[in-house]
Amino acid sequence: MKAFKAYDIRGVWGTDLNEEIAYRIGYFLPEVLPAKTYLVGRDMRLSSDTVFLNLANGLRDRGVNVESVGLSTTPMIYWATAKYGYEASVMITASHNPSNHNGMKISAKDAKPVGYDTGLNKLEKLVESDIKPQPVEKRGAISEINLYSEYVEFQSQFRGNIDNLRVAVDCSNGASNIFIKRLLGDTPYYINDTLDGRFPGHEPNPLEAENQEQIKELVKQNKCDIGLLFDGDADRITFIDEKGQFISPDLIIAFLGNYFLGEKKQKGIVLQDIRSSRAIQEYLGKLYDAKVETWRVGRAYAALKLRELDGCFGGELAGHYYFRDFYYSDSGIMAALLVLRLLAQFKAQGKSMSMIVKEISGYHNSGEINFTIEKKKEAMDAVRDHFMNLEKPERFLDFDGYRLDYNDWWLNIRPSNTEPYLRFLCEAKDEKKLKEIVDTVTEIVKSKM
Repeated sequence: MKAFKAYDIRGVWGTDLNEEIAYRIGYFLPEVLPAKTYLVGRDMRLSSDTVFLNLANGLRDRGVNVESVGLSTTPMIYWATAKYGYEASVMITASHNPSNHNGMKISAKDAKPVGYDTGLNKLEKLVESDIKPQPVEKRGAISEINLYSEYVEFQSQFRGNIDNLRVAVDCSNGASNIFIKRLLGDTPYYINDTLDGRFPGHEPNPLEAENQEQIKELVKQNKCDIGLLFDGDADRITFIDEKGQFISPDLIIAFLGNYFLGEKKQKGIVLQDIRSSRAIQEYLGKLYDAKVETWRVGRAYAALKLRELDGCFGGELAGHYYFRDFYYSDSGIMAALLVLRLLAQFKAQGKSMSMIVKEISGYHNSGEINFTIEKKKEAMDAVRDHFMNLEKPERFLDFDGYRLDYNDWWLNIRPSNTEPYLRFLCEAKDEKKLKEIVDTVTEIVKSKM
């Protein structure tokens, strides 16, 4: 089924996902993830109430109780799942996808992610099957619970004194609106700060350049120190510096080390994804003698890996940030609070956000380049072979595409898990070298199209 992805369930509402599919997901979920009670939240998309009703009916027809928190961010569901000991939960959201999409993010006990390799594959087969639901005699109960105050109290511990900052916030008309003003107050400059599942301001994908235009302009107009841009369900965030420039999200991983490794003196490995800058290791290694581990892209892998390593925090190029203090899960709001807390301290020392970013990284970055190609594996192998035949890399990783690290440059080429793309990016200390690598890879890949 088209809606079942590597990390979650997501697709066009009415086409890839509909009332019957939502019901069958609820009905068969207990076979994959047994639990007496499911915690369920939903975002503000126009179809989310319908998805909820059908999902809940499916669960209840199996005798499973449903506790609904109503409107929620995805991270609040992760937090509540772990904190209150739920065996299973579902967040109804299509995250950063357009308004006509919807989906579900499923978690097991302790907020462990359920991905395609850990249960969604089995669920997909059951939903697709000819098995007809047979509702039990004693249906499960449904109840409403309110966890807003407890969640705000939890997040408040990470908020520092930011009175010296001018802050711009773009909520993308998404779920961050539920909590952000309770945490930051009315002082920041807000845009798209109403819950609206039509996303009238712009699509809720903070990585797309056109969706960054409003927050960049807001930062410059009001001479802000930083801009925050949330996605639709608030599990991701990106940042804009005081000059209105987009900050590569992986560099924020390095910046956050100043809180966990510096201010809090926590011990533990830092996690990055295979696309992340080598500047993270160089910055954190120099300041805190930190060890940085590289792993696969996606929450279904990152959250489990951070837990396995008992790492203190980690992040991804896409703007996900994972925290041991957040049950090894990701939270855009928690990342925002910590970045603001740190920036206020650095500003007091005379440093701006752009100055800090410059200190973190001296690399030139290609940005992620997408190739639409059927022969993904053949093209990846050709790129790998070309460079390895020229010179043996200092490090070679092959668990999520390929990553080749050399003395003053590196590259990663990997197939997308959710889209028909081969994704490529690289970094180099020298801009001329960067262009040479990009041109070479482009030529190799196009020769396989």
